[in-house]
Amino acid sequence: MSMNSDEKRLADLGYKQELNRSWSSFSNFAISFSIISILAGCFTTFAQAWNNGGPVAISLGWPLISLFILIIGFCMSELASAYPTSGGIYWWAAKLGGPRAGFFTGWLNLIGLVSVTASVGYGVTGFINNLLGLYSPSYATSFMGGDFIKQQFVLFLIVIALVTLINIYSGPLLSMFNNISVWWHVFGTVVIIAILVIVPDKHQSVSWMFTTHINNSGFGDHAYWYFVLPLGFLLTQYTITGFDASAHLSEETKDAHISSAKGIWKSIAYSAIGGYILLMAFLYAASNTDYINSFDPAVNPYGGGQIIALLFSALGGGIAFKLVMIITTAGQIFCVTACLTSCSRMMYAFSRDGAVPGGNRWKKVNSHGVPVNAVMASAVAGVVLTLPALWKSPTGVPTAFYAVVSVCVISLYLAFLIPIYLRLKAGSSFKAGEWTLGAKYKWMCTVAVAEIVIISVYFILPFTPTGTPGNKDFTWTSVNYAPIVTGGALLILGIWWQLSAKKWFTGPKRTI
Repeated sequence: MSMNSDEKRLADLGYKQELNRSWSSFSNFAISFSIISILAGCFTTFAQAWNNGGPVAISLGWPLISLFILIIGFCMSELASAYPTSGGIYWWAAKLGGPRAGFFTGWLNLIGLVSVTASVGYGVTGFINNLLGLYSPSYATSFMGGDFIKQQFVLFLIVIALVTLINIYSGPLLSMFNNISVWWHVFGTVVIIAILVIVPDKHQSVSWMFTTHINNSGFGDHAYWYFVLPLGFLLTQYTITGFDASAHLSEETKDAHISSAKGIWKSIAYSAIGGYILLMAFLYAASNTDYINSFDPAVNPYGGGQIIALLFSALGGGIAFKLVMIITTAGQIFCVTACLTSCSRMMYAFSRDGAVPGGNRWKKVNSHGVPVNAVMASAVAGVVLTLPALWKSPTGVPTAFYAVVSVCVISLYLAFLIPIYLRLKAGSSFKAGEWTLGAKYKWMCTVAVAEIVIISVYFILPFTPTGTPGNKDFTWTSVNYAPIVTGGALLILGIWWQLSAKKWFTGPKRTI
């Protein structure tokens, strides 16, 4: 049987076509756009920017950090065009830097994808919980004995179970699901912006949106510019991530050497523009700052700085508020579904090359062309990573959630850093694909590496004084456990590599 151009290109990289190549260029873009999901990240991590910097962390921080992320995306697009495989980032690293580079990159990427699935799945439960409370007032006190933390975790398990079922059904269904997701995000965002502009009686001034500083972090104002404000940038860095999904779905996409490259940078660019307009609409409607800033549950039951508090203060609890909540909740369900798809494809590809224990199980593909076992394993790993969310910080800040967010950002961006650095090091010896940066790779790769190093340092630091070792009010429930998870993982991987893996992991295996 003759092979088409996609199958020939994949065969040149060493693999036979096993997954169902039914995704269009738009579908490939759609999955990264769905994972970035401005209806998820802009809502669930809004408080991180509000409490750590305030409006300037959004009005000035979002476009600045988005520009850096777009540069990272351009660097990855060039690599995706040269090597269009499901292994994506780790395959690039192994090709350019050998088995060790591929091994560490693959595990960082897998940890990051598990944590982004977990963080989005857990983040949406707060919105589901509030929606249920709006339509059934008795729910808040009757379900799980009224324990908000347990309520959210049970809802998290239900969400993960739902998106797992969607993922194991079939590839074409997932493709359609992500196509719908794009239009839900586009039209849903337009509706929300219109509501926030039209419905509230009062709005903030443009000068307030671009000049106001807020520091609810607990750290002194003397640390605002060099410590507090950069922590607020986690909103942007977390929201615009997961775009490597376009690379992981390469083996299911037609003309992947072009479609995947465009899917990466276009999903970043469109999300950056749409997200900025949405966030500015939030700030425009944030007139009751005393209510939003309050951490007293008797005054503000939604939590200090939380987007739900802002929406409630601007819209009341009526139909406009409910409509916004429904739009973002559905958008977040689309997002976590796409996250699990990307994670499972990465696990499938990494297992195919023998890097994951029990790999023969995770690389199996069913009759629909779906790696079912990898889907289920990814879902279970996400649940395990989120278990610390069952304990809440005494300050009321959902530290565990932000820690999972930090694990996601650090792990994914460190995984991006390795092949980008190796491409920079390869120079003119790198054999580019059809989509290429040309000579611009030199400054773009340099900027990308520097930005990732800086944000990786910031996001392992404590989010509150009570999470700082040596503080008189220190408590483990306030600790940002991102450095423990990411650092511990790197330590274990280093020992594993030295004692065992370097003897048998030789990088990507040819299957054809």
